[in-house]
Amino acid sequence: MKKILLSLAFAAASFGSAMAQNAQDAAAAAAQAISEASQETVNTPKPKYWTNSIVLDLGVNQTQLVNWAAGGYNTITLNAGLDAKANYVKQLASWTNRLQMQYGFLYSDEKVGLLQKSTDRLYLESKFAYRTNRSDSKWSYSAAYDFRTQFTDNFDSYEKDDEGNWTRTLKSGFLSPAYMNLGFGMDWVPNEWFNVNFAPITGSLTMVRDTSLRKNYGLELSKEGLDANVGANYNTTIFKLGAQVKANLKIKINDNLGFETQLVLFSNYLKDPQNMRVNLDNKLSWQLTKFFKLGFNTWLIYDPDVLIADKSGANHTQRVQFKEFLTFNFTWTFANGK
Repeated sequence: MKKILLSLAFAAASFGSAMAQNAQDAAAAAAQAISEASQETVNTPKPKYWTNSIVLDLGVNQTQLVNWAAGGYNTITLNAGLDAKANYVKQLASWTNRLQMQYGFLYSDEKVGLLQKSTDRLYLESKFAYRTNRSDSKWSYSAAYDFRTQFTDNFDSYEKDDEGNWTRTLKSGFLSPAYMNLGFGMDWVPNEWFNVNFAPITGSLTMVRDTSLRKNYGLELSKEGLDANVGANYNTTIFKLGAQVKANLKIKINDNLGFETQLVLFSNYLKDPQNMRVNLDNKLSWQLTKFFKLGFNTWLIYDPDVLIADKSGANHTQRVQFKEFLTFNFTWTFANGK
C-alpha cells in the first residue's frame, strides 16, 4: 500500500511539473508575440505629406520646300515646356504650388536672320488653405498668390528699311508687363476635378520695366510728369485693390485624353470695378504613346488697362487678346506620391 501511495504522489508531482512547464512556455510565446508586435509598430514608415510631379515637353516642326509651285517658305519651329507641381497636405492644412514655363520660336526663310517667338510664358501659382471645422469640409480659408510674365522681348511689324536692315516694334518683354496678385478669401473644393477660389481682398500689382511700354499697359504719369529727354514719364508699377475669382477644372476624358481650364476674373475696387480683367487658359492633351503627346492650348485675355493698336499701328484701344497653339511633343513625366 505504501508503494502505491508513493507511486501516486510521484505521478502527481510529474504531472504538476509538466503543467507548470507548459504554462511557462505559453507565457514566453505570448511575451515574444507582444515584443514582435511592438517592433512592427515602431518600424511603421512615417507618412509622406508632399507629392511632386514634373512634365517636360519638347516639340519640333520643320517645313522644307523644293520647287514648290504653290509657293511658301522653309520654316523651323522649336518649342519647350515645363509643368511642375509640389503639393503638401497634412490634416486640415494644404499648400499647393505650380510652375508653368513655355518657350518657342520660329525661323523662316521669309525673314532671314531673325528668330520670331511663337510662345513665351512664365506662370507661378501658390496657395495655402486651411479647412473649416472638420476634415471632410469642402470649404477652406485661403491665401493665394500668382505671378505672370514672359522671358524675352517680343516684337511686331517686321519690315526692312532702305538699307535692307530689319526694323521692328517692341511689344513686350521680361517684366514688361508682369502681374502679381495676392488674395485672401475662401476655397471651395466640391471634388477632385473642380475648385473655385473666392478672394474678396486681393492686391494686384502690374509692373512694366521698359519705359516705352508703360503707357500701353495702363500705367499712370509720375509726379515729375514730362521729362525733357524721354517725354512723358510714367510710373514703373500700378497697384490695384479688388476682388478675384479663380476657377479650375481638370477632367480625364479617357486614359489618354484630358482637358484642363482656368478662368480668372479680377475687379478693381479703386477704379471702374465693372470693367473686369479676364484670363482664360485651356489645355487639351492627347497622350498618343508613352513619350509622345498632341496638345492644343488657347489663351484669352481682356485687360481694360492694356491698349492695343489696330493693324495699321494706330487707334490704340482695349481689345480681346486671343492665342492658340497646336503642338506635337516628346513628353517626359516623373513624379513621386504618398
